[in-house]
Amino acid sequence: MVRVEIIANHSVEENILEAFSREEVGKFYTKYPNVFGIGSSGPRMGDAVWPEENFALIIWCEEEEAKGIARAVAAVKKQFPDEGIRIFGIPAEGGRFPHVMAAEAARPPAYAEARAASQAPAAPVQAVYAVPPAVPAASAAPVAPAPQAEPVYTVPPQPAVPVAPAPAAPVYTTPAGPPVPPASPVPPALPAAGIGKEYDGQNMEN
Repeated sequence: MVRVEIIANHSVEENILEAFSREEVGKFYTKYPNVFGIGSSGPRMGDAVWPEENFALIIWCEEEEAKGIARAVAAVKKQFPDEGIRIFGIPAEGGRFPHVMAAEAARPPAYAEARAASQAPAAPVQAVYAVPPAVPAASAAPVAPAPQAEPVYTVPPQPAVPVAPAPAAPVYTTPAGPPVPPASPVPPALPAAGIGKEYDGQNMEN
């Protein structure tokens, strides 16, 4: 396996992809649409001072495909020599990581067997169907349903009605009138004439 990295100006992106199609390479890749940096062709910062931008393609492939990618990029570089196109190839061999190889060699053989077993495809799981229990046959005599209890209805408590107190009877008072003057003394009555005389039916003596 080879890791191929391509860093180029946005202006030649379509040309590189068309060159891949002609060489029938680079069908699978990872693209970083905006890449900033400084290379031999000048800064690419995407700002007001350095407005141009780059893009990057990362491709993992076999060595034969990597050679075809290199030919495609070389053709585009020949067509656009001033656009800043760079390609890098890094072999993805275990020998480039000696500490990893040493660690793998130091592991016991049982570890390698367990790792291989874990990477093996798992056996398909067969579906297990549970058989439902048999339903007992219905008896000849019909079974009467159990009587159901009649529902009991209870009257919910009614809210207490507030009783208004009876209004007090109005008390009427007679306004005090002007003072009544005392009564004048009554003179003694004079004795009437003939009072105390005996009357004989004819004459009455004085």
